Amino acid sequence: MIKKIRYCLPKSTDPYENLAIEYALMHAAGPDECIMSLWQNRKTVVIGRNQNIFSECRIEELQADSVTAARRMSGGGAVYHDLGNLNFSFLAKDKNYDVDLQLSVIVTALKKFNIDALKTGRNDITVGSRKISGNAFLREGSARCHHGTLLINVKTDDMARCLIPDKEKLSSKGVSSVRSRTVNLHDLNANITAESMKNALISAFSEVYGMKAELFPLDELDSDQIKKQKEKLSSKEWIFGENPPFTFRSSRVRFNWGNAELAFVSEHGKIKEAVLFTDSMDETISMKVAEKLSGLPCIKEDILNAVRVGNFSTEVADGLSRLICEVF
Repeated sequence: MIKKIRYCLPKSTDPYENLAIEYALMHAAGPDECIMSLWQNRKTVVIGRNQNIFSECRIEELQADSVTAARRMSGGGAVYHDLGNLNFSFLAKDKNYDVDLQLSVIVTALKKFNIDALKTGRNDITVGSRKISGNAFLREGSARCHHGTLLINVKTDDMARCLIPDKEKLSSKGVSSVRSRTVNLHDLNANITAESMKNALISAFSEVYGMKAELFPLDELDSDQIKKQKEKLSSKEWIFGENPPFTFRSSRVRFNWGNAELAFVSEHGKIKEAVLFTDSMDETISMKVAEKLSGLPCIKEDILNAVRVGNFSTEVADGLSRLICEVF
């Protein structure tokens, strides 16, 4: 049962430090509390844990425009941050974690500006047909994190230039570009700024949970843990990953559970490495695929059978089977 709620306002605009602080907050959340953190990054593209960065963003544009590349620990898709974007995180133990309640905080804050928003699809918050927020999720043991973005006054031209659009996804939404699918909150209400939205969110946090939100001081966190996590998240190994010369590779296909592309490295007739690139909200799915398929002989029926008995949902297993049949 939640007995207290606290909010945190990190001042850094370094994406690696902010993601490290978020990770520390996730594990610092007490057994009877929920923490909300509100933070901003300088110009950054943040990709999901299991995405291929070279398929999601234009690396040359990032370098030319001094845009930072980062990979988060949660699943989901690529997002663009600048100081016109406000990020929120809800951190709690399993028993205190309630996505619907947490999203109610966002919706309640927006209503203070006479904006009616809805959660739609897998992870979006929209006003009308246009997206103002994306959400992603992470679990480690009993610690849970729900985080997302709020487009306040993002430079959408920069966003469109940095991200590689998924044409099939945009087509399914009935739009032709990332810019036409999104809208800045400032365009809907000129009184909305990052600071006014922070204040509205803190007020809504108290309203929705029925208790006063107190400030969480950052000096309560383990600075050594933050430093270690920041070093990991800023490493080239974590951001870019390994991209070996794949022996077999499927095309990218869109399923209800996300985009997916399957690749194998084979050696002596066996799968040496299996990689699933995906924006699925399940951040563990790629690890499961690697565990189930690595070491198997490169025989279609053996691989398909491993997927069938691999503790995947029926929907995911069907999608993986389709990709395997394409490869073999």
